Amino acid sequence: MPQQINQPGAPPFTRRLLDIYTGAMLTQMVEIGYRTGLFEAAAAAGPATCRDLAARAGLNERYVREWLGGMTTGGVFLYDAAADTYALPPEHAAALTGGGARNLAPQSRMLNHFGRLLPQITERFHTGGGLPYSVYRPEFTETMDDTWRRIYDEHLVDGFLGAVDGLTARLDAGIAALDIGCGTGHAINLMAARFPRSRFAGYDIGEDAIAHASSEADAMGLANVEFAVRDVTRLPAEPTFDLVTAFDAIHDQADPAGVLRSIRDALAPGGVFLMIDFRFSSRVDGNLGNPFAPLYYGISLMHCMPVSLAEGGAGLGAVWGEDRAREMLKEAGFARVELVGSPRPQNCIYVCRKEA
Repeated sequence: MPQQINQPGAPPFTRRLLDIYTGAMLTQMVEIGYRTGLFEAAAAAGPATCRDLAARAGLNERYVREWLGGMTTGGVFLYDAAADTYALPPEHAAALTGGGARNLAPQSRMLNHFGRLLPQITERFHTGGGLPYSVYRPEFTETMDDTWRRIYDEHLVDGFLGAVDGLTARLDAGIAALDIGCGTGHAINLMAARFPRSRFAGYDIGEDAIAHASSEADAMGLANVEFAVRDVTRLPAEPTFDLVTAFDAIHDQADPAGVLRSIRDALAPGGVFLMIDFRFSSRVDGNLGNPFAPLYYGISLMHCMPVSLAEGGAGLGAVWGEDRAREMLKEAGFARVELVGSPRPQNCIYVCRKEA
């Protein structure tokens, strides 16, 4: 069948469909390689036979052989038939190994996790409504932490905070900061460690995430940070914050408009709201040709939209787009909104200031 599909006369979309199905299968195989340490083992010592690679990773040779067959024909590994060895090219290893933000292998965990919820999502096409956030935990919490802590380690201070003129200087001097939808709190803990004169808070609805955040803060010996499980549509009027951040969190909310108003009210005069979100158009035709669009429409369908709809919310989705975001920020009372670049091409940074 594949040979027929790839014949010159085969319909282009049929070939495209094969690519789609192949990508779906390879996503599962990438997760296997990530979870078992096969990518790290392959990158550590260069070309190896299947038997040697399996021994190096402490795995069953027969399963490793079948996995290598898919990885090799899928263009991830290279195979030397004469030597019977498999190699992970350095440029491929850079995207699949290590503790930095360039390692994209953790993304496979999230996508495959969503796939396990496919029957429930499909049912919602008939019934409407959504899936509560609790259905996604604890695995979603773990996969988000696995992905974002790498990004924070590499880009938080210079890339995200550094995008705003004078912000790191203010943090050095000492201000009050809050992270909305903080998840496992790694961003806030990094900031608290880097800027000891400032005080920090992190709010999230996930009890498991907040427990993880507090545990990490204790392990890091941080005395200037606190975490709480809290409804962020009702932020306390006092104390006010000089900085509020939200990393890809607003579009998931049941009441995003209410959250944005609450954030503005919680800011001190002259305060800054830093909203990191996805860089898309609010219109489908504005996203044509954007290589990230199909992936994030899918992520939105499988998670972002259902968790909001489950609470009777707006269901904005991840691809709510710049026009809608600007409109909602203005309605929330932010008269000054600046859009600046992000160290991640799929993201942008909205810098929203409250009048002094």
